[in-house]
Amino acid sequence: MTSPRIRTLIVEDSRLAREGLVRMLGAFPELELVGQAADLEQALALTRTLQPELLFLDIQLPGGSGFELLAQLDEAPRVIFTTAYAEHAIRSFDHRTVDYLLKPIAPERLAQAVARLGEPGGAAVRPPLERDSRIFIKDGERCHLVSLAEIRCIESCKNYVRVHWGSQQAYVKRSLNAVEERLPRGQFFRANRQMLVNLKAVREIREALGEGYLLSLDDGQRIELSRRNAAELKALLSL
Repeated sequence: MTSPRIRTLIVEDSRLAREGLVRMLGAFPELELVGQAADLEQALALTRTLQPELLFLDIQLPGGSGFELLAQLDEAPRVIFTTAYAEHAIRSFDHRTVDYLLKPIAPERLAQAVARLGEPGGAAVRPPLERDSRIFIKDGERCHLVSLAEIRCIESCKNYVRVHWGSQQAYVKRSLNAVEERLPRGQFFRANRQMLVNLKAVREIREALGEGYLLSLDDGQRIELSRRNAAELKALLSL
């Protein structure tokens, strides 16, 4: 017995990008393309009328954003975001996100995203961040776009991490391990089980009482290091 196809709607303001995605989706018979929308108003109307099970959703649209579209739906479908901007990735996972594809979309990444539709829950793979990436952080009613270079350290707090930058800090509902996987290699260091530090913020490594070390940051904060972690850090920072 043939499995039902997944009703799919493309929301993309660029005609060329829409046409390219339509051609690429032709390689996936499990998807049934039911419509295309070029702006927020059209996307909202088609989503309510056609009841798609999956959106290929651009974030920046005429009339609003992809996030605004999802906020106006009583029950949002699963989403594969398609965007040129990596900094929206963290915010995207407040929704039923299957994957987050950066333009130009490579055929192999599209295939990975479609394959994830068959996994339990359609769990998403987050794209790695670049050294010059900015991340979205929501702190109550305030929203911040913070560059990775500004972040001094990231601290584990049960089901959240606390991000420290400048004189500010805010919580993000992610595990420290999940955050560490997305950070650029060589920019942040796992000081201990609870803390990631930006190497540019490190000012001093000093031997402490007992068997450990103390790591001093540029704001005066001190963080405990085991001998093993201290040795790894010294090797990383040495010529």
